[in-house]
Amino acid sequence: MKFTGIHHIAIICSNYKVSKEFYTDILGLSIIREVYREKRDSYKLDLALNDHYVIELFSFPSAPSRTSRPEACGLRHLAFSVQDINKASSYLVEQGFAVEEIRVDELTGKKFTFFQDPDGLPLELYEI
Repeated sequence: MKFTGIHHIAIICSNYKVSKEFYTDILGLSIIREVYREKRDSYKLDLALNDHYVIELFSFPSAPSRTSRPEACGLRHLAFSVQDINKASSYLVEQGFAVEEIRVDELTGKKFTFFQDPDGLPLELYEI
């Protein structure tokens, strides 16, 4: 088997309107398609970064909370690459989001930091 890339990442949110605004207005992902699935009482929002499909944002009624801290087994976080981590971090703070102190990856020498989406999903900024 040979992978050609990662097709998408699926995220389930607790408040569709809040998460849609966060991923589109704050993080700047563009909407490819938005579908309301009546039988499931669920929205599915396909999002793109730089015209590449990357995230499926779902809403489900009564979805259980995600264990985040202490770190649980499973998918740990989603990382976004940025050109200027100081600028990106400052932007998030200006928008009212808590951003951890910028650190340096001791293996690569690159700067990184973490913040959270509206449901507490850990997101990373990684300077390229």
